[in-house]
Amino acid sequence: MANDDDEPTKVGPAPAQPQRSTEVGVAVGPGASAPPEVDVGQAERAGIGRDVGVPPGATGPGIGGVHATGAPSGPGSGQPQIVSPGGAPQTPPAPGEPTPPNQESVGKAVWSGVKDAGMPVVRFLDMIGGHLILAGKALSWIPRRPFRGKNYLEAAEYIGWGSLPIVLIVGAFTGMVLSIQAVYAFRQLGFESYSGAMTAKALSIELGPVLTSLMLAGRAGAGIATELGTMRISEQIDALESMAVNPIQYLVLPRLVAAMIVMPILTLLFFIVGMGGGYLVAVVLEGVSAGQWIAKIRDIVEFTDVLQGLIKSVFFGMLVTLIGCYQGYNATGGGRGVGIGTTRAVVLGSVSTLILDYFLTDILLNVFSTHK
Repeated sequence: MANDDDEPTKVGPAPAQPQRSTEVGVAVGPGASAPPEVDVGQAERAGIGRDVGVPPGATGPGIGGVHATGAPSGPGSGQPQIVSPGGAPQTPPAPGEPTPPNQESVGKAVWSGVKDAGMPVVRFLDMIGGHLILAGKALSWIPRRPFRGKNYLEAAEYIGWGSLPIVLIVGAFTGMVLSIQAVYAFRQLGFESYSGAMTAKALSIELGPVLTSLMLAGRAGAGIATELGTMRISEQIDALESMAVNPIQYLVLPRLVAAMIVMPILTLLFFIVGMGGGYLVAVVLEGVSAGQWIAKIRDIVEFTDVLQGLIKSVFFGMLVTLIGCYQGYNATGGGRGVGIGTTRAVVLGSVSTLILDYFLTDILLNVFSTHK
């Protein structure tokens, strides 16, 4: 029997219960706004998404329209955005946009490598061309006025007289070393009298001009590079140009001509002093017969042998002086640039002497055909 106080039970829709998101575990009720975009890194650190079994770093739809990779896919997004952990969103380049500068193509990378590999050759050819142009400009001033004889005499004194002591010392001991080596070598065969001819042959054709050129590169070549380099960085060369004085005619030409004149003289003195040292060791110290020593020299050594050495010395003198003038005339970078130019003058002068010596020897031997 029903009770009057009891009210009938109302049957209707059940009240809305808070729903848990199947993606991130955030309670979403009716009328609740869409959850904000959440950074994947922050969500993973906070443990969001683990309730529904989404492993950290998984791809696919994720938090609030944000893929697990961090790219939003919600409305209003023109293109995917990359959300860096703790940083601002970054937009990747569209398919039609140009490639960023740091992403070079394979062809460009290969061409860049080939170009870098060929740069030493280009610089070497440029240096040779610069030396040839400087020599041509200097020699073209020989028949033209004004002729400043004082500059030529000063250059000859600096290159020739200043280098004479070291050339004589090196020449004497070179002849002595050659003579003692030749005496001990030929004595085993009983031909020690040929030591003088061997010494004279070596000094006249090769060692005389080559060693004299090396001494000239170390002394005169370095001095010329330093002098002209100092004038360049202190703007003295620019001052000459402002006074209508050609610096190549005033500074370079006298040194080239003076070196071509005094270098054969130094080479001849080198040969004479070297033969004196050889005579001292072979005849005086080692007891070789003086008559036989001198007679073998007359029989074997010819005038063309000495002439070859003198011809070589002309080219060596011009080469060493030209390199020194070029390095000093084109010096840059203050005192450090002058030091670099001086070092290059000595190194290039010495190496170029040995390289040129081979080609000159081959040419002169074919011209004179000196064999006996």
